Amino acid sequence: MPVIVNPEACQDERGALLAYLDAQRGAIRRSVYGLTEEQARTVPSASVLSLAGVLKHVVTGERGWLRVLQGKVGDPKDQMAEWEHTFEPTEDETVEALLALYDEVARETEEAVRALSSLDETFEALRLPWDEGGTRTWRWAVLHLVEEVARHAGHADIIRETIDGKGAFDLVFETGAMPEPDWSVLER
Repeated sequence: MPVIVNPEACQDERGALLAYLDAQRGAIRRSVYGLTEEQARTVPSASVLSLAGVLKHVVTGERGWLRVLQGKVGDPKDQMAEWEHTFEPTEDETVEALLALYDEVARETEEAVRALSSLDETFEALRLPWDEGGTRTWRWAVLHLVEEVARHAGHADIIRETIDGKGAFDLVFETGAMPEPDWSVLER
């Protein structure tokens, strides 16, 4: 999905990283725009993913990293159990509820990153099936979040187009994330 990044937010490294992370979050949010709960939960492609599942996964993933970064790590087995179901929203985990939680998690992430004295501060990542663990910087963590959300924004784009034919640009313009450009300039 195309992302809209405010150039004014990119005056320093921290601002740029947070702006790009938020732009990717916006792509995920737009993917469910205007859909019914049923549509957001459908699995319309060869993948096992639904838009609601992708939304839950990115929320759970960012919240999980935030816990690690804040030193609030629980039992790795509990983390693994939570991760195994991140693509499967429960009945209570509606799109509306997940979007509200995503806003909260995004705010907490931004506050945590802005409170750092430096992106060079480190934390210990747990060894998990998808990560060897070890010492990491917050810079690494925020870049990883950008990468992870961007990967899933691409999944969401394909799923959304499969549901109703709306592509990323359609959703950007429809949601007002940016005005539709004057395409006639290309005809000259």
